[in-house]
Amino acid sequence: MLTHGSESPKDATRVVVLGAGFIGGAAADALAGDGIDVERLGRKAVDLLAKGAGDALAARLRPDDVLMVVAAEAPCKNGAMLERNIKMMNAVVAALKAQPVEHVIYVSSDAVYKDSDGPLSEDSPAEPGSLHGVMHLSRERMLLDEGGVPVGILRPTLVYGANDPHNGYGPNRFRRLAAEGKEIVLFGEGEERRDHVLVDDLGDLLCRMVTHRSTGVLNGATGEVHSFRAIAEMAASHVSNPPAIKGSPRSGPMPHNGYRPFDPAATFRAFPDFRYTRLADGLALTNKRVTATA
Repeated sequence: MLTHGSESPKDATRVVVLGAGFIGGAAADALAGDGIDVERLGRKAVDLLAKGAGDALAARLRPDDVLMVVAAEAPCKNGAMLERNIKMMNAVVAALKAQPVEHVIYVSSDAVYKDSDGPLSEDSPAEPGSLHGVMHLSRERMLLDEGGVPVGILRPTLVYGANDPHNGYGPNRFRRLAAEGKEIVLFGEGEERRDHVLVDDLGDLLCRMVTHRSTGVLNGATGEVHSFRAIAEMAASHVSNPPAIKGSPRSGPMPHNGYRPFDPAATFRAFPDFRYTRLADGLALTNKRVTATA
């Protein structure tokens, strides 16, 4: 649940976005679109794994900044990646101790939650069943316990959009395969159902968290679930010659028991006028943007 430090939107003097890639870039664009001064820091500007990274980041910060931390090696798949991600957050914490800021926002993941038969909410147990979830939950706690400044946390579910760098199974990969005229191969029959959120919506939520100086936890999830077969069919519908969609034998059990729904009520309590983009509309928008820049 979020608590707003400012009930009415209040522009930040400056927002420093650490890791302005896919999600961070969407947030930076939303902030800049609202006329807020944004400093985008990628790895070339501040390498959080380099010696002296904490001091280098501290030198970039001001007392009245809002720092948005999106930088991570993700998805975290092994112990070495986990160690590097913790090292990165150690640098952020060191920077905050040397130069405190007004507010910090951390982009985490829904992977921190234990699987449940019912919809997940911000009150659901944070008991991760993967190294990726362990990584994000550990980094959350580091900021909360050591950062020394107010912290707001956004935990997105599966994210899609035009500039996705991962080509993960789901909307992003299906859209690309359809555009290339290649068949879409599903795991099993694509019967598992998941929630997918448009990256633009996360940018909007992060911008709102900045201007309201929000603390606490908010999930970034629409509350709607779709099977992967239905998503593949949506993606294929946007090309003139839809590719074949076929199933394949599974090599293991369905992730999350095939069903991972969310209750988005906390989002609407925090931001009553906010609405998530429906998946069909988000895929159409993504396809339009990609086509326009091709």
